[in-house]
Amino acid sequence: MKYKTRKQAERKGRRAEMWAGVYLRLKGYSILETRYKTRYGEIDIIARKGNILAIVEVKRRQTLGLAHDALTAQSIKRIEEAGASYQEAHENLHDLEMRFDAIFITRTFHIHHLKDAWRTY
Repeated sequence: MKYKTRKQAERKGRRAEMWAGVYLRLKGYSILETRYKTRYGEIDIIARKGNILAIVEVKRRQTLGLAHDALTAQSIKRIEEAGASYQEAHENLHDLEMRFDAIFITRTFHIHHLKDAWRTY
């Protein structure tokens, strides 16, 4: 997707994160945080379902393939560090199993939730 400005890209990204949050709520997740900033970087969505603490990265791209390609080894490492930092800072979440998910949203508004996404990379 080509955007005229960075501001437009940011707006579309925020909208995708909002729709991802709605999707997760409909699937029974509680949203604990959105756009949570750590010294390692930002976590798009932190959600809980049962004993799972889901650290969710949201990618909006033209196709599912491009969305998958947007997750790089560097971004995965950053998200893992940010997730560990978040869980460590919240004592009430220490007993939860942390899982790293990805939600890909395509231009045609197809939402694909990849649970435990890191296992596929």
